[in-house]
Amino acid sequence: MNILQPDNPAFQPEWAFEDVRTTFFKCVRWQVEETLDPINCPYHYYCDSTYPGNYTDYVDFIVFLFTTASYLTTLVIMVIDISSRGKAHFSYSKRFWLPSGPVALPIILLALAKGYRINSLFPMCCVGPAILQLLQVSALAFDHGVDQDIRYAIYEASTISGILHASLYLDSIILPYYTGFDALVSSTFSGECQSCVCRSEKLVVGGRLVKYRGWSVSTFLVVSALCWRIICRTMGYNRRMMTVKLLLETSGWILIASDCIYLTKNAPSEQSILQIASFGCVLVLIFLHLIKKLAVQLAQRNLANEKITARESC
Repeated sequence: MNILQPDNPAFQPEWAFEDVRTTFFKCVRWQVEETLDPINCPYHYYCDSTYPGNYTDYVDFIVFLFTTASYLTTLVIMVIDISSRGKAHFSYSKRFWLPSGPVALPIILLALAKGYRINSLFPMCCVGPAILQLLQVSALAFDHGVDQDIRYAIYEASTISGILHASLYLDSIILPYYTGFDALVSSTFSGECQSCVCRSEKLVVGGRLVKYRGWSVSTFLVVSALCWRIICRTMGYNRRMMTVKLLLETSGWILIASDCIYLTKNAPSEQSILQIASFGCVLVLIFLHLIKKLAVQLAQRNLANEKITARESC
């Protein structure tokens, strides 16, 4: 249930005004001041920043179209990889069409860097985490290049840099949003100003209600897996290195899926349908990757059985 709805027991009348919610969700600097009522109002805060306003709806629509196209491209390439049809055609060129590729990645980074003001038709505070997860899935799902190829190392290094920058840009969007959400939900309005609130505990950056961050263990594991791929391609594969590679990639997939499920259940969004759809789409990609892995394992087992049968027949 959306806790910003009037049927919530903790609902306060001020929440019903759009400008009040915008002030809280877009505030980047909360100022604490001395209180005259240390019992009922031990901490008194007010927003000490001015929101410059949203970009036009056209910007949101363009970002929506581009993000949708990037997702559909990833989905189609995954399906092609599973079916094995057209695999040779896409093996070298598909990297350029992926969200983590050299074409789409700079555009996504630009959208996240300006995402603080993309907040009307396609609010980045709601779908930004799903976009970062799309980048992570795209980077983990496809391993390109040739052994000891310097172009592969450069490509992976640019992807790593892009994911790290995307994480920082995302935090600059969602941390003020989560901070304002905490200030709105866990406080009472003092009436001194539009954003003046009384709290029983200190207000922290990012709030205490939502634990998700762009710069997180999930991002660290994805980046570590990509770095380890470069090491494996440079130094050569062995059993120990392959085990570490598999462990890092599997842990990354598990945490990305956990983040999707957590945000679907707990994220403070007034765009619940859009947000659920965004994370649902990411979960579909994760499920397809699992199917691909199972198909590869089944194909390898069938090949091994065929070799055993051929030896026995000889």
